[in-house]
Parts: sequence; structure tokens; C-alpha cells
Amino acid sequence: MISLDKISLNFGGFDLFKEISFLINPKDRIGLIGKNGAGKTTLLKVIKGIDAPTSGSIGIPKNTTIGYLPQQMKLSDVRTLKEETVLAFEELINIQHKITCLNTEISEVHDYHSDLYLKKLDCLNELNERFNILGGDNYEAELEQTLVGLGFERSDFNRHTSEFSGGWRMRVELAKLLLKKPDVFLLDEPTNHLDIESIQWLEDFLKNYNGAIVLVSHDKAFLDAVCNRTIEISLGKITDQKMNYSKFMTWKTEQREIQLAAYRNQQKQIEDIETFIERFRYKATKAVQVQSRIKQLGKINRIEIEEVDNSAFKISFPPAPRSGRVIVEARNISKRYNNLLVLNDIDFKIEQGEKIAFVGRNGEGKTTLARIIMQELEHEGELTLGHNVKIGYFAQNQAQLLNEGPTVFETIDQIAVGEVRTKIRDILGAFLFSGEDVDKKVKVLSGGEKTRLAMIKLMLEPVNFLVLDEPTNHLDIRSKEILKNALINFNGTVLVVSHDREFLDGLVNCVYEFRNKKAKQHLGGIYDFLEKKKIESLKELEINNNPRRTERLNGTKINSLQEFSFQEQKEINRTILRLEKQVEKTESEIQTIENESDELDRLLSAPDNLEGHTIFDKYELLKKQLKTAMEEWEKQHEELENWKMKKNW
Repeated sequence: MISLDKISLNFGGFDLFKEISFLINPKDRIGLIGKNGAGKTTLLKVIKGIDAPTSGSIGIPKNTTIGYLPQQMKLSDVRTLKEETVLAFEELINIQHKITCLNTEISEVHDYHSDLYLKKLDCLNELNERFNILGGDNYEAELEQTLVGLGFERSDFNRHTSEFSGGWRMRVELAKLLLKKPDVFLLDEPTNHLDIESIQWLEDFLKNYNGAIVLVSHDKAFLDAVCNRTIEISLGKITDQKMNYSKFMTWKTEQREIQLAAYRNQQKQIEDIETFIERFRYKATKAVQVQSRIKQLGKINRIEIEEVDNSAFKISFPPAPRSGRVIVEARNISKRYNNLLVLNDIDFKIEQGEKIAFVGRNGEGKTTLARIIMQELEHEGELTLGHNVKIGYFAQNQAQLLNEGPTVFETIDQIAVGEVRTKIRDILGAFLFSGEDVDKKVKVLSGGEKTRLAMIKLMLEPVNFLVLDEPTNHLDIRSKEILKNALINFNGTVLVVSHDREFLDGLVNCVYEFRNKKAKQHLGGIYDFLEKKKIESLKELEINNNPRRTERLNGTKINSLQEFSFQEQKEINRTILRLEKQVEKTESEIQTIENESDELDRLLSAPDNLEGHTIFDKYELLKKQLKTAMEEWEKQHEELENWKMKKNW
């Protein structure tokens, strides 16, 4: 579908890409991985055409559509949620408008034999055909399903987009992109602003999507669920394997051992050649052999090995000061924002040494309760901190709270005390700030670099209770592993608000599920929580916990969030089968009428056949029959789609 041929990209003498080539085939699910700065985002921009390569070429077939979701984008705030999202169907809406105008124009024409009338009919038929091909009958249902899947409530549809936070507005852009159904998706960290349930929904959508996907993500579970091919960018080159992320990393470890052995053998060979050259360089009798060795040395294709900084894995939080057994105890906690009730009558207790996760949909009060624990928000009810509890807090916007004026080194130097001041460069190096990186101004750092710097600041002060709100946003996979290992080995208490299942797995031993203004405790890890609920995703949990709403479809009572009995399922299948036969019968009638119309068109084209009114009368009758049949087909088709939707609800 899309071919990249010997793509190179040079930045000021530095080669980001060195003649990389690969194909993106239809229905490919490609996970694009690599260290921060390796060029993942840049490669997506090159494919999209935003950035141009220094050399090489990109082949994109004509009419191939590409949908690109960047990490950050400019968002429009002039419409309601539904008005903004419906822009994804711009072509459909334009066609719908043209059909309406044409129908009005045709109804005003009384000369049914004029060229103008016939041209308008032909144009109308073409527009109707295009409208149906693009799924015009179902686009509003698709819009609603996508927005609900991404976490919006139906009551949000008429809210102005300016009322939503940046993360929710990013979801609007994601919804628009998904609804456009491009041939190729280029997705750069699409899960950064999604909660666990929305991530599960997006996983299912992408797994069943009919086009190709190139995905950049630091969520290992998401990569494994969606992708069946992995391309890693390293040292300006790519490694391309048809396997998911976890299998790729296992394969890579095995290949690295083979590569290291080859590298060591090559280094020994180079050393032997260089020793020979140095030893006999000035002996006339060995001149030929020396020149031969020099040529041999120049022809060696040297193996490059990517350095692995194992020092980063030794990072740990300072020992936690002793505290009482109870860290936090709360009774009857409620919180309102004006008239909006967010938390209602919540009791909980956190004890020393627990590792706890707050999970649930965005907007259910996870961050609000974390801020109440931090005593940042007024609230109803009683909350008490235990004896000698010292809290370290990492907010979602912690990276944005950094002073952007100082350098990386100065930022840590300003808060370091005692012996730590002599180890600042070692600490920064362990968090992947090495060499000239420590002298960068904070304002030029990437989101991931700022997050790591904010985490260093948190780690320099001894605390016994860590409250972390989405700490992994903007961290790459390796940095998340460093943080996770440090938290596992931390001997204090941890409360983490996160949507990252892989990060929570093996870290937490208690999960609080936020739902309907309550927080319910579940003992065990994140996947224990899912298993206990006997669900495959938290999306199903949402369905099970929400009250049923009753609606009517074609005069029949149905449940919007329903579980059908066997008898109900049987009746639905029988109805769908009956409607499919009706649609098939009507389509056959339409075909017969169109064939007869074509025959009359042939007769009317011959002047000898125009005597009398019989042919004209029959022609007009067929046109009316065709119109009636088409209207009947549209009604039947709409009813059939409604019942199919009900079945799959």
C-alpha cells in the first residue's frame, strides 16, 4: 500500500534515519517502537508528508487516505461536541445536502422528458449510490457509538467543546479520525488521554479495523493487543519483525546475544589486523601484506551495538521514615463542584505498606479524592492522616509546574542538600539525562523528559506515602519500567492513579474502582480485579453496573444496555432473517423495473418508436414504481440495520 524506499533524514550533521525501507501493507498492525528521540514521531510525519526526507522516496497509491493523530494538536472550541464530531462526515453531509437540493429541483420540473430533468435524475441516482456506499444511513449511529466508546455520555453531545478539559478534547479529535475510516491510521500515543475502559474500547476497534495501522505507544499491553508486527528504530536503522511487542523483545534479547558474539569476534579480527599493520608498517619486506591488511580493514562492515545503560535500573526511592499503622482514614467523604456531585459518602482506610490503585473512567473522581487526601480541596466528611505521615505528591500536570528558566542540572541543584549535591550528575544520568542533556534549559525538554525531571525532584525528599496521579504519561517504556521497579522496592505506602494496566500489574495489591460517585475496594492486583468481575474489559463492567434504560425500537421494548434471553435472541434472529428476505425481494423488484426502464430508454432513443403515448405512459409508470420501490427498500433497510444494531448492542 505505502512504500518507503531508502529514506534518510539528516539534522545538522546527525543522521536520524539511514536509508530505511519498508512496506505498509493493507491490514498491517505495526507497532513503531524505539527510545525517546529515536525518530518515531518524525517517521509518522514523514509518512504523512508533514516532514520531507533528506533523500529517498515514499510511494503512496492514488486515492489512499491517511489519518494522522499527533500527540498534541490545535483544538477548535466553536461548536458542540456533536457538531464538532460530525465534521468527520463532511463528504456525506455535503452529498446529503446536494440530494435534498436535487429532490427539491426535480419536484419543480414538470417536463419529464427534458434533458435537464433526465440529467438531474441521473445525478440524483449517482449521489444516492455514493451516499449508500459511504454508509450514509448509519453515520449518526456510528458517531454515537464512537463517542460513547471513548467515554462520553449522551448528555455531553450538546455541550460546547470549550467546557471539556484538554484530554477530553483530544478524544474528540480521536473520534473524528476514527469515524473518517482512512486506509491507514498513523497514531502517536493515542492512549495518553484515555482511561482504562476507553483504551479497551479502542483496542477492540483497532483490532477489527479494516485498514492498516501504524501505532506509536508506550503502553505494552496496548501494543500486544493491537499489533502483529513490530518495527524498532535504533541508531538510524530499523528492525522489522512480524510479531507483537513482547515476542519482539524476547527475540531481540536472543538476537542481541548473537550480535554481541559477532561484535566481539569482529573486534578481535580488527584488533589482529591493526596489530599486524602497526607491527610491520615500516618493514619493506611486508609492504604488500600491510597494504592488503589496510584494504581488508577498510572493507569491513562494522557491527554497531546500541548501548544499554543498566545504571538506570538501580534507581530507588529513599528509605521511608517510620509512620503509624494507619496512613489515611476517611469517613463519609463527599465532594461537590457547585451543583455537580462527584463523590458521595465514601469510607476508606489505607494502611502502612499498601500499594493501591485508583481506577475508573475519567471524571469519576479519582484525582479529586487524591487531592482531598493531599488536603488541597475542601470537602464534606472526615479525613485523618496517620502519625508521622509525610506525603510526596506527583500531579498530572507536575511536569508543567517546573520552572522553565533553569537548566536540568540547576533544577536539581536548587533543592539538593547534603551529600546528594555531590551526586547530582549520577542521579540525572540514572534518569537518562547524560552528557550535554544536563545543561539543557527546562523549557526545551520534551514531555517525557520533563516528567522524568519532576520525578527526580519527588525522589530527593524522604517520604513514606507517595501519591502519584498518572505518573506514566509521556514516559517511554524503559522509563516506566525504572519507575515501576523503584515503586515495587519502596518500603513505604503508594497510591497511584493510572490507566496503564501493564504498569499497575505486579505493583499494586489493592484496587479502588470509581463508579457512580462511589469508590469500591477490591483486594488483589489489577488483573485479579478484572478476573473477579468475570469480565474481559472494564467496558463490560460499565455495562453491568449501569442501570438499564428502556427504549422502543419498531414498537418493541428493548434495553439499551441489555442481556437478552435465549428466547429473545431467537426472536431477534428470526426478525433479522425475515427483513433480509424482504430487502432481497425488494432489490429484485427494483432490478426488474430498472431493466424494463433500460429497454424503454432504448426504444425511446429510436424516432420510429415514438408514435402514440403508450411508451411514454409506460415509462412514467415505471418511474413511479421505481420511486415507490426505492422508498420501500430504504425503510426496510433502515429497519434491518436497527435490528442488527440491537443484536450487537
